[in-house]
Amino acid sequence: MFFSFEYNKDAWRAAQIRNICLGSYDVVTTDRDWEEVRVKSAAAIKEWIDERIAQCDCVVVLIGTTTAYRKWVLYEIEKACELNKGIVGIYVHKIRNIVGDRTGKGKNPFEEVLTGSGEKLSEYVVCYDSRRLSSEGVCEDIAGKLEELVAGAMKEKAM
Repeated sequence: MFFSFEYNKDAWRAAQIRNICLGSYDVVTTDRDWEEVRVKSAAAIKEWIDERIAQCDCVVVLIGTTTAYRKWVLYEIEKACELNKGIVGIYVHKIRNIVGDRTGKGKNPFEEVLTGSGEKLSEYVVCYDSRRLSSEGVCEDIAGKLEELVAGAMKEKAM
């Protein structure tokens, strides 16, 4: 599993979701990996992304306020499509960051990516938004739904 997210705004939220997955899923990146790669050249970042996505079965896009406009997130989505990986989106705006702040709900990033036949990828990729309101409740909800969401993404890619 590869997590795609906007590093500057959502790294704390992403770490909480990745921690939910430890032990249950094969996660191809760590917090340290993200720290190291984010300061490298564009070519090195691209190579790193390509290698990580090639190693995984599913890309989980953690959607924050401005995720849909991030160059590397869009590249990761396109690479997942190119390699026929499962893809799912999870909204993380209700999860508090390190200082306790939440953000507004962001735009669906799959609206920005077209399929080979010219349709918006959003027609095929599920974006999950927990109905719970507390940060802890959202994380619990995601933990309970993640297996189902990933399984759905894997099934959709096979079609």
